Amino acid sequence: MADLTGDAIASNFQKFSISQSDVGRELVLKLAGTDLTNADLLAVYNYITTAHGSAGTGDSAFTVAAIGTADGSAFVSGTTDNVFLRVQGTGDLTLATADMGISGLTITIVAEFKPAL
Repeated sequence: MADLTGDAIASNFQKFSISQSDVGRELVLKLAGTDLTNADLLAVYNYITTAHGSAGTGDSAFTVAAIGTADGSAFVSGTTDNVFLRVQGTGDLTLATADMGISGLTITIVAEFKPAL
């Protein structure tokens, strides 16, 4: 049972913990390249939404929950250089662009949200 005494509440008042309550795990991915195209985004989308590996090893399939840009502007194929994806899943996600057949693209995890332990 949680300790709900005054001391416990006071010691945790206005403190933040890393947590999220929406899904099991959420990642924000940054796709950075020069003049990204619809085909680039589709290749990334298809790769991360498909499980890779077998017998419990390899990447899990993630769900793409949102696609956007840093300033909220529209994605323009052949012009936009940075795109962010918010993906949801529970397992591993390896971001090897060579596996996706894309050169000149860097994908990084810029944020991770998961339930508190």
